[in-house]
Amino acid sequence: MTREEGLPGLITGAAGRLAAALPPGARPGPLAGLGRLLGPQPERPRPGERCEFCGLEVPDAHSHVADLENRGVMCACRSCYLLFTQSGAAGGRFRSIPERYRYDPEPQLSGGQWDELQIPVRMAFFFRNSAIGGWVCFYPGPGGATESLLPLDAWAAVLAANPAMSEIDDDVEALLVQRVQGRFELFAVPIDACYELVGIMRARWKGFDGGTEVWAAAGEFFSRLRTRAGGP
Repeated sequence: MTREEGLPGLITGAAGRLAAALPPGARPGPLAGLGRLLGPQPERPRPGERCEFCGLEVPDAHSHVADLENRGVMCACRSCYLLFTQSGAAGGRFRSIPERYRYDPEPQLSGGQWDELQIPVRMAFFFRNSAIGGWVCFYPGPGGATESLLPLDAWAAVLAANPAMSEIDDDVEALLVQRVQGRFELFAVPIDACYELVGIMRARWKGFDGGTEVWAAAGEFFSRLRTRAGGP
């Protein structure tokens, strides 16, 4: 059983940021997505791109802060980003999104466990939602991010078998899994990287299976993730 979530959508800003707003009565996610290039970016301000806290112009490659109350992602200059790395800053409403990337090319995850999750595409991301006190699972597709409402019993076993990778911060980091050529890759990434993937898939999906373009773009995305995480 799945439900289409309105997670990715446009928000104000020349950076083409992606945002999310859940429908009334839906189970809340922690934050909206933010379009973000993972490769090296020019260190120059983009016209109109400013820190959403102090108004300072920021370069294309800038930091992000999660607004947990409104489930949004905000662009931040480095000083404001560092301010919200402190626990309890702003009453806990704002949290700086970590910038670390980790990669496990051979996680302890079987095909049977993946099949139990019943993910209809070959990738999904999981994070701990502090609002509900548990893990949630989303996968990208033509309509954006879709939440899997199936029990995550199989995922609990995966976490137990991969304890190092399961050490992520609630709401602002995620575990991203890709099944490729009969094996799995596991990434621990900032949550906004997951929503970048959602945006890529949504913008390029064609036909029933997505088409060549979308899977080529997804492949490039995962290649950049490996590089950021220091992998091959």
